[in-house]
Amino acid sequence: MLVREGFSWGAFFFGPLYLAVHRAWVAAALDLAAIVLTPLLCARLGEGAPLVGLVLMQGIFGRDLVRWGLAQRGFAGGPVVAAPDHDQAFARLLGARPDLIPPASGAA
Repeated sequence: MLVREGFSWGAFFFGPLYLAVHRAWVAAALDLAAIVLTPLLCARLGEGAPLVGLVLMQGIFGRDLVRWGLAQRGFAGGPVVAAPDHDQAFARLLGARPDLIPPASGAA
């Protein structure tokens, strides 16, 4: 599975729901706990400043948490490939890791 690098607008806007959709269950639960507990523990720091920081961090680290969730489910990390779109990234991955290409069947 290919996971993009960079800021995640989905994680920024939807936080734990974004992580749950990507089956990063532990990260989603911890993120939800942080969203609930941050206003309770940081009441003196202002109304929304701690939550703004938390939401910004969700956007910055959302894709890293998805990768961590994949690793927890047994997926192995691969090389980082740079490409303008998903198809070219997949082609570059197969170029870097030819062992991922399934053997051709005998029927022609």
